[in-house]
Amino acid sequence: MKIIFMGTPDFARDSLKAIYEKGHEILSVITVPDKPKGRNMKLIYSEVKEYALSKNLELLQPDRLRENTEIIEKIRDINPDIICVVAYGRILPKEILEIPKYGCINVHPSLLPKYRGSAPIQWAIINGDKKTGVTTMYLNEEMDAGDIILREEVTIGENETSGELWNRLSKIGAELLVKTLEQIQNGTALREKQGDNFSIAPMLNKEMAKIDWENKTAKEIKNLVRGLNPIMGAYSKLNDKKIKFWKVDTINTDKFIEKYQEFKGYEYRFSEIEPGTILYIDKKEGIYIMTKDEILLVLEVQGENARRMTAPEFLRGNKIEVVDKFE
Repeated sequence: MKIIFMGTPDFARDSLKAIYEKGHEILSVITVPDKPKGRNMKLIYSEVKEYALSKNLELLQPDRLRENTEIIEKIRDINPDIICVVAYGRILPKEILEIPKYGCINVHPSLLPKYRGSAPIQWAIINGDKKTGVTTMYLNEEMDAGDIILREEVTIGENETSGELWNRLSKIGAELLVKTLEQIQNGTALREKQGDNFSIAPMLNKEMAKIDWENKTAKEIKNLVRGLNPIMGAYSKLNDKKIKFWKVDTINTDKFIEKYQEFKGYEYRFSEIEPGTILYIDKKEGIYIMTKDEILLVLEVQGENARRMTAPEFLRGNKIEVVDKFE
């Protein structure tokens, strides 16, 4: 098929690579403009642009699509059979949606209609979901509301981070896009309308990254840490210093006492400890923090102006004590 591909990050690059290697004719690749990054504000190419350049594919980088007559006319002149959109970061206007013979299709990393929006992978983990997946669909003028073509479900690992799940779903999404194009080309693709039972996965913000020790369970805190890894990291403050949590686990009181026998007989005191208080420090294991229901074991952290490191490494260079409290 003759394709225009729209996408930006590595998640999209995997899909572009898959359809290119399958032999589809990529007429043009559209990605976002280069962005300045770092202290020197060096312009950084998107992952999709890097791949397009490596294969000498025509590349377009418009600032916007809506009311952009130049890019709309350019797409009309190219006259693709279909437009594939994967993590592009822009909503396509009606004028573009109507151009391709077979319409515009999208790869979305959730089991639609659940988690429409920009951060479905992260919210699936933050909410403690056991399963998620990838959906291919026809695009319409609403966000992620088009007719479903194919879906593939996966199980989320108990300790899997959003970064790990992102990488896994990007490969699955690429394979599903290839299969979807085959079905559209041979006329066997189905269209399943989405109902009104959808949910939204809104953009992440810095405010949600602060750990709420008073109201969240140990499991909920662990899910937040997993969900924000590696994007921004969940954090808390100790002695007025911001500490990011990158890897944690949960342990109930019985298992903790079984491991540390010196606490036997003091179980009744645990309920008196305020959530966020350091219960125990094991220089080989990590930092044990009391939550409203269980105990959180901190395994990997990052102090202010420091690199990411294991909790034992952190403990060697930072003085913290039992009964210190994270805020």
